[in-house]
Amino acid sequence: MHCGFAALLGRPNVGKSTLLNALVGQKLSIVTPRPQTTRHRILGLVQRPDAQIAFVDTPGLHHHARRALNKAMNRTAAAALGDADLVVMVVQALAWRAEDDLVLSRIARSGKPVVVAVNKVDQVRPRERLLPYLKQLGERHDFKALVPVSALKGKGLEDLLSTIAAQLPRSPPLFPPDELTDRGVKFRIAEMIREKLTLELNQEVPYGIAVEVERLAEEDGQLAVDASIWVDREGQKPIVIGAGGERLKRVGRSARLALNALLERRLHLTLWVKVRENWADSARALKDLGLE
Repeated sequence: MHCGFAALLGRPNVGKSTLLNALVGQKLSIVTPRPQTTRHRILGLVQRPDAQIAFVDTPGLHHHARRALNKAMNRTAAAALGDADLVVMVVQALAWRAEDDLVLSRIARSGKPVVVAVNKVDQVRPRERLLPYLKQLGERHDFKALVPVSALKGKGLEDLLSTIAAQLPRSPPLFPPDELTDRGVKFRIAEMIREKLTLELNQEVPYGIAVEVERLAEEDGQLAVDASIWVDREGQKPIVIGAGGERLKRVGRSARLALNALLERRLHLTLWVKVRENWADSARALKDLGLE
């Protein structure tokens, strides 16, 4: 078998998390239109008769990492690169930017083999515009392959999987054949709540939100979950709660329904909003929240 780790790297908002979810066939990474939604290293396994591919979703590498949180996210991505057998660089079709140069320079310094997933090709009209872009892209580095895909539409994924599998080392399986991810239920619940918060809040509370599941218990045939939503300024608390608590209720309802479907069981979800001043700049807070 061909088995190994394939790190998904790219600048923010090129669709790495959407691609991971499409490749493994289940939602492991949360997805929002906001850049830098992914904060953690997330493992997703694809089991094939001839290969076991351990995909590692990473935060988007970016310039100007001023806050401790952003620096930690860059370190997470860099560590995944160091551990990888192969890098899957995710780029957006027809859109090469300065941060793509940053990602490619990091990858090139690692000396790791690279396959490029050229994402969002469904948005290219007419399709012929893709050919000169692929030619220019191929001249930037000695890539093993360039594979056009649409993570959103599920196009080109089989070609990408076959290409990646062929580049991985020959090895016995690294994980049990029925394993999907190394992330537990608490993590997946917290991330789903954060996704719904991010979608609800839009631009109102930028990046000062974290979610921590504080209690998980079986009660009356359902899973009881108490979760804290951490904000980093007192003024953000009423924004998250909303008038009469309506916003928090909407977030809770949306997260609960999504988790019922994802975990295939009923949940009772209780949310609390708490303040931890400037947690995104605190090394201790980042460690407590599993972000470092």
